[in-house]
Amino acid sequence: MFRYQGGVAVSTFMGEHLRFGQQTLDNAWGYVKRTLEEIVPIHFIPSFFIDPVTYPTITCLDGAFNWNGGWPLHLTSESPRREIECPELKSDRHHLCHLAGRTFMAAVSPWFFTHYGPDTWNKNWIYRGDDWLFVRRWEQLISTREQIDIVQVISWNDYGESHYIGPIKGAQPNSQAWVDGFPHTAWLTLNAYYSLAFKKGRYPPIECDQVFLWARPHPKDATASNDNVDRPTHWQVTDDTLWVVVFATAPAKVKLYTGDDHKKSFHVEAGVTKLCRSLKGDRGVKVTMERKGAVVAHCAPQKFRFQIKPEVYNFNAFTAASC
Repeated sequence: MFRYQGGVAVSTFMGEHLRFGQQTLDNAWGYVKRTLEEIVPIHFIPSFFIDPVTYPTITCLDGAFNWNGGWPLHLTSESPRREIECPELKSDRHHLCHLAGRTFMAAVSPWFFTHYGPDTWNKNWIYRGDDWLFVRRWEQLISTREQIDIVQVISWNDYGESHYIGPIKGAQPNSQAWVDGFPHTAWLTLNAYYSLAFKKGRYPPIECDQVFLWARPHPKDATASNDNVDRPTHWQVTDDTLWVVVFATAPAKVKLYTGDDHKKSFHVEAGVTKLCRSLKGDRGVKVTMERKGAVVAHCAPQKFRFQIKPEVYNFNAFTAASC
């Protein structure tokens, strides 16, 4: 149970239209809050999808959670290329302007892809998770940590929207087609590093050479041979790219392979370095870090292959990391 400022932290996803027999949003959630506080003090930080301009009029709020702050929702196929690459994530500002010192909870999320047809939940779209989104968002939050009280990771196990960072286990919401075989626990390791930096206000020293990688399993414009759900909305805003993050204890040479004979080499300094390269069809991927002629970190996931002719559309990410 998470306690904050003397109360049990309670949040929501939406809920702005619920009234619980009351006339207004403020009265409705004030009623819920009072009822809960008959048991234990509550610190109420919901994610209401309302204009933050209205926050000063809603007295039941102890703060607000900007659920959508971790993704570049504004991108479309019509967006300029310069905006698609490393898009700004600046919606937090609007919330902070109207909270008047109340608690602000920011969101960080590594990915978003959902692929349900009209016969189920009718959700079929992506948000761009390229450009090391998870790392860049954490870096942004760390740089503005004086304004942010809490960070929530979206999510631990939401398989249906592909932003889980925990292990794949337990029941799924009919998302097995794009989740099974696509581990995300490499992001969990990255999350530990950046969340500690947020808490402490400084980045921890790199004590172990390590490489992290992630990629989608097929070209964005590939045509699936056996999928009754169309290619997801906004498929155009992603790139066919291998994304890599390097933790180096000292300067080193890093090699990114797409297939055994297609490599691209980089020199990296000590610390954290973000690298990438285009993916090549029907090949696996591999990343090595070398220092003084010896391999000090190696990641070559055997279960990943970038397939030119997929059977189904899958815009989820496969992640992996060296030991």
